[in-house]
Amino acid sequence: MQTTLSFIKADVGSIGGHVAPSEHLFQTVRNYVAESRDAAGLIDFQMLTTGDDIGILMTHRHGIGHPTIHRLAWDAFHAGADAAKAQGLYGAGQDLLVDAFSGNVRGAGPGVAEMEFEERPNEPFLVFMADKTEPGAFNLPLYRAFADPMNTAGLLLSSEMSKGFRFRIMDVSYTQGDRVIELNAPENLYEIAALLRDNDRFVVEAIFSRADGDQAVAVSTTRLHNIAGKYTGKDDPVYICRVQKNFPATGEIIAPYAEAPFVNGWMRGSHVGPLMPVKSGCSISYFDGPPVITALGFCVHNGRLTEPVDLFAHPYWDSVRMRAANKATEMRRQGFSGAAMVSYGELEYGGIVKILEKLDERFVVREASHALAATGG
Repeated sequence: MQTTLSFIKADVGSIGGHVAPSEHLFQTVRNYVAESRDAAGLIDFQMLTTGDDIGILMTHRHGIGHPTIHRLAWDAFHAGADAAKAQGLYGAGQDLLVDAFSGNVRGAGPGVAEMEFEERPNEPFLVFMADKTEPGAFNLPLYRAFADPMNTAGLLLSSEMSKGFRFRIMDVSYTQGDRVIELNAPENLYEIAALLRDNDRFVVEAIFSRADGDQAVAVSTTRLHNIAGKYTGKDDPVYICRVQKNFPATGEIIAPYAEAPFVNGWMRGSHVGPLMPVKSGCSISYFDGPPVITALGFCVHNGRLTEPVDLFAHPYWDSVRMRAANKATEMRRQGFSGAAMVSYGELEYGGIVKILEKLDERFVVREASHALAATGG
């Protein structure tokens, strides 16, 4: 029998700015899901938080994109937004970008990662939540985990894994629908790298085992500014990843995060900072960040979830967090200059764009001869 995992997240209000949801807000969303689970046909669910985002992990038999499941999440987040407004929380309802539910929350603001599969006798999987960054933040860790034998020994040691993986990559700059391409590792390794180096435009949407065709990864790929038509906050993506057997081991999936790679987001969604692996439920701090990611491990059996294990709570990650903090401090010393801020194409936060538009009118074009004289030519 097929089991569906639906992981849906949203920022619907926060204490002290973009820091963390209140306990009342969190419990409002949780209680709504708990009270509606039977009517919606949920088998099980788990609530998570990272930074100012709340995530709802649900198991059911409805398949991906089912309106009943998406309606449940949408209504739960709306109940949370009402609670946030009543408390006067910052950004109440921020990620609920449309006025009415149309059958699917994808394209309405919340981030969605879903996967349907036939459960293995042992079905371990991981869920990741990131805050203050974008879906492309997962590009490098997923490339390393599924295509790089320097990281993933299983690509050499497992005869099934050595058959490689198929990457489905989305062009998130395209606004008229979903523009995707599928490429195989290792044959198309350079082509995959050429796309995934551009975190602003190309993002991993899904990864499949070439040994049996089973899906390993599902990523939320929605761009909030594509929906709203203006800056509304970074996308704060999530993803689901099945592990072991024909997929990489848990340790091979989380190892790339030890690099604390630089990603876009951070303060006002306009800066470049290290992606810091943190414990589940961690709030936001330095310079509205840094960008953070949490990882929880589960097993699912007949649709029932075990309790989670916090994969970044181990003492090893304390040293990674310290290194990420040092990288964050060094980058902030560069202020607004160069690589410390995102490109103008991503810098959609009002003020500087308007400044540039005004200055553009004041530029003058010099005659070529004058230009040569000015440079000594």
